Amino acid sequence: MNTSSRFAFAVHVLALLSLQEGTPLSSEMIAGSVNTNPALIRRLLTMLAEAGLTTSQLGAGGGAMLARAPEQISLLDVYRAVDDAQLFALHREEPNPACMVGRNIQVVLRGVIDEAQQAMEASLAQRTLADATADLHRVERARERKRRPHV
Repeated sequence: MNTSSRFAFAVHVLALLSLQEGTPLSSEMIAGSVNTNPALIRRLLTMLAEAGLTTSQLGAGGGAMLARAPEQISLLDVYRAVDDAQLFALHREEPNPACMVGRNIQVVLRGVIDEAQQAMEASLAQRTLADATADLHRVERARERKRRPHV
């Protein structure tokens, strides 16, 4: 019962690229920030490129860059680019049809899960990469204020 961290990693990668303002970043540099393997970042970048969210520059000094402005990338775009799973999964094995709950639970849950998925996607559609990047700056400023000695 694992949950995917691809969405979180993808937003992390795109925010990093957004802050670089057109300067290509290598998968090794990105992996250092995400604290993961560069091969995983390359797979993620491939998914993001296929969705039209990133592009890459080849050669010396090459790497990944945003393909669109941060204001034009919704978090729903990111989610759909890297996560094909439903918010919640149903049973892996068919529940017991001889049990009233087993017979009917998937029908009941399907409606609940579909509604939750739609609500989550609607929320993600309202926020952009630019919003996430602005939030990063806000959180960092608050962190710096806390670290300053009070006089």
